Amino acid sequence: MPMLLTDFCFLKKREFVFSAALPFLLILHESVEGFRAGAAERLDRSEDERIREEVRKVVTKGRAPGLLRLVFHDAGTFEMNDNSGGMNGSIIHELNRPENKGLKKSVKILEEAKSKLDLIRPVSWADLIAVAGAEAVSICGGPIIAVELGRLDLGKPDPEGKLPEESLDAVGLKQIFSKKGFATRELVALSGAHTIGGKGFGSPIVFDNAYFKILLEKPWSSKGGMSSMIGLPSDRALADDDECLRWIKEYANNQTVFFEDFQNAYIKLVNSGAKWKS
Repeated sequence: MPMLLTDFCFLKKREFVFSAALPFLLILHESVEGFRAGAAERLDRSEDERIREEVRKVVTKGRAPGLLRLVFHDAGTFEMNDNSGGMNGSIIHELNRPENKGLKKSVKILEEAKSKLDLIRPVSWADLIAVAGAEAVSICGGPIIAVELGRLDLGKPDPEGKLPEESLDAVGLKQIFSKKGFATRELVALSGAHTIGGKGFGSPIVFDNAYFKILLEKPWSSKGGMSSMIGLPSDRALADDDECLRWIKEYANNQTVFFEDFQNAYIKLVNSGAKWKS
């Protein structure tokens, strides 16, 4: 049947209306999609902040060294060759091991925050410990470290004998850390965590570069007195290694560089071996 003039005009008018409306519809679609993405992003940020808020309630300067040590003992089991160990919350099942002596207290501190968070949405021990360590550094005056969340817990202990021993010399430390994916610079930066705690490197509750300044002084070399009690054998060994000494001097002279390197090495540490939510 031949198309009437009125039918043709109607179709043309409808085509015009659709063409005029198309840009608006595309903008509306993009706006809706953008709103959805933005809402999801805000929800994620909100959940992250809720975890951090609960952790901040239980972190104090006095508790900071133990909480930071908890991070190192959970993440320090990582082995790069088979991607085993790492930041997976397994430390909860390893507290009776000799090398983890004293960490039950730190776990108990975090249980208070975890019990409240789990009422709303369960949080992994791995995430909780990673955030607690970052907050411990910050509350003592160190760098603010943004920790990504979403780690899964292993639910069982990691194999024994994966943590670096306190009696290792610098060569042994570098070998162990290399197997975990860390360069000498990162090893020295992470060792700076001993600036807090009771190891004799400045104030036990101030995160600064005093650790490196005292390593350069080598007070343990003097005879008698309490100076011989400063640091662990592994700390002292760093100052006798030329490669490590390069970074000890750098951090002793420039706290800003130390903070930057520690921040980067810490993020790498708490991501090592982590299994993430899909």
